[in-house]
Amino acid sequence: MRSKRGLISVCISLMVYANLTFADNSSTMLNIQQQWASINYEANNSEKEKAFIALIVDAEAFVASSNNSAEALTWLAITQSSAAKAKGGLGALDFAKAARANLEKAIEADEQVLEGTALTVLAALYHNVPGWPVAFGSDKKAARLFEKALALYPNSMDTHYFYAEYLFDDGEYEEAARHLTLAKSAPEKQNRPIADKGRRAEIEILEAKVTNKL
Repeated sequence: MRSKRGLISVCISLMVYANLTFADNSSTMLNIQQQWASINYEANNSEKEKAFIALIVDAEAFVASSNNSAEALTWLAITQSSAAKAKGGLGALDFAKAARANLEKAIEADEQVLEGTALTVLAALYHNVPGWPVAFGSDKKAARLFEKALALYPNSMDTHYFYAEYLFDDGEYEEAARHLTLAKSAPEKQNRPIADKGRRAEIEILEAKVTNKL
């Protein structure tokens, strides 16, 4: 059984590649997405925790202004998960638990939100967060969520990437390689150049690790 990669070595360099849904909120969501990508892929590690915490405030305002839309809740959870990764240690658990709660709300409202992003983020949380008695991690729950997300959106770059990470950690290297190939073949999206470039770089890094195991 593989060990967790740190207390909150959470995924969530997770980028939403879905099309914006609500015209009234699209500019707000795009702004949060672009800020997230800049922090996640361009900021120094020493700056990330403070920057993500500041972005949480903006995401909370987005949730309030959108009447708790599933899209806004998902983005709030992404910022909280990213803050957890940046903070690390036991202090990160509060961010991770808050992210889980918001993802569950988003999925309850619309499990297909942002092309299955909420399902994927929650799956990655369950995979990376330690299990009981430290936290709520569960690989069984993670696998079910990944499979559901892929059933809904089989061409999702993010879901294939994070599922490949899950499979790599569990020693299923050939299957991980297959999902990385599918992740690489996913089409690029408009308005997300930083995130797209960053995700593809992460795919290459993981692909090299998988190749070394084959």
